[in-house]
Amino acid sequence: MDSLTQIVLGASVAEAVAGKKFGNKLTQLKIGKYALVKEKHLLQTQSFFERHGAKTIVIARFVPIVRTFAPFTAGIASMPYKIFVKYNIIGGITWVLGLTLLGYYFGNLPFVRQHFETVIFGIIGLSLLPMIIAIVKEKWLKK
Repeated sequence: MDSLTQIVLGASVAEAVAGKKFGNKLTQLKIGKYALVKEKHLLQTQSFFERHGAKTIVIARFVPIVRTFAPFTAGIASMPYKIFVKYNIIGGITWVLGLTLLGYYFGNLPFVRQHFETVIFGIIGLSLLPMIIAIVKEKWLKK
């Protein structure tokens, strides 16, 4: 099985089975008197996926950690499966082709070959930057 098929199938299972079947049960779990997921946050997530779900699934492919949880979150937010699968396939193809082409074109540059580890850490840093900015903004706006 090729990597694109694995990506699409893995995300589909996460969305359909884990997210839709077990997600709502997990959101109702409590640790002591504290809810694992607040009802307010669940409603915000559902509203977000209604407005931005399709592009979120595509963009999530390019953000480490987020790509792991996006399908599960889409399932909890009750994103229609047809829409999820369509944009999951688009995101998977874009991700695989994009990274393959980037690797092909940039992998042979002398600078990249000589500073490979630095380039990798730079890519990781850049991919985490949107999430870090969002967290900082949220913390800063609360003050």
